[in-house]
Amino acid sequence: MNACSSCLSACLGLLRGEKAALPNRLAFARWLVDPKNPLVARVFVNRQWQAFFGRGIVRTLEDFGVQGEYPTHPGLLDYLALEFIDRGWSMKQLHKLIVMSATYQQSDEITAQLLKRDPENKLLARAPRLRVEAELVRDIMLKTSGLLCMRIGGPSVFPDQPAGITEVAYGPLQWKVSSGEDRFRRGIYTFNKRTAPYAMFGLFDAPSGEACVARRTYSNTPLQALAMLNDRVTIAAAQELAISAIRNSPHDKRAIADTVLRRCVSRPSQTHEIDWLCDFQRAAASHLAVGKQNAADILPSGGSDGSLPIDVDKTEIAAWVLTARAVLNLNETITRP
Repeated sequence: MNACSSCLSACLGLLRGEKAALPNRLAFARWLVDPKNPLVARVFVNRQWQAFFGRGIVRTLEDFGVQGEYPTHPGLLDYLALEFIDRGWSMKQLHKLIVMSATYQQSDEITAQLLKRDPENKLLARAPRLRVEAELVRDIMLKTSGLLCMRIGGPSVFPDQPAGITEVAYGPLQWKVSSGEDRFRRGIYTFNKRTAPYAMFGLFDAPSGEACVARRTYSNTPLQALAMLNDRVTIAAAQELAISAIRNSPHDKRAIADTVLRRCVSRPSQTHEIDWLCDFQRAAASHLAVGKQNAADILPSGGSDGSLPIDVDKTEIAAWVLTARAVLNLNETITRP
């Protein structure tokens, strides 16, 4: 450690044209953020670029050494690093610089020619399509439905998940589901057992916590689709989303469909999309009316919840819950362009 500290102190002195500084942590900290040492800034802006585009300018976020990949745009990496330093190491300024760029604001539409030339979009000829991180998948559903608890701070919580998952791993833990608004807190507050993390997060590629991970992998599996359709959080979010939309316009199906879609995809609805959703709702209502599925199984508290709109048939409400669940499962809902 002494030799390493001395080396870093000597580097700091060389950067400043001074004699070697004292070999202590303060000298190390000053060396890290010295404007003449762009390494930290380069690593940091690369990670921020990865957060926005799904891929760093240097793909190997965890390795900037000789075994790491060469940057796709070395000049851009240098420019961002220098701008980050010149703007006072401000993350806000860096994020503004990135999102105001033409590269970030371009369309995510892909042509056959672009796909053939650059299948991984290394050249940034189009905007990326990225599924959000595991924690945000759940947060989006809760926020869209209005269930998300925005309270800041406090102890970890235990949201709904199938029983017994944490008990089969090393060191049994009884997962006692939290009550009240704690069930719907942000994913950052979810209790994390290292050997058996929250199941939904694991399905969507969240790391277990057993090792430090600089770059997450992304997968697309049938099990993820099943979770998005049947997870208890999804069902609760679909129920609340549908019921709140019905309350706003109890007898206007197109208005209900418009509300559901707008809240999920955060953009104006198109006429043909409203038509599709209304057709889907009618098909779901017919499915329920002939007894292929019980409406009480779809509604909260078996349909006896006093918060249900009293002037709307329960079969219609249940059909809208199924419709809301389908919209929550749209690729556009959990994908950021």
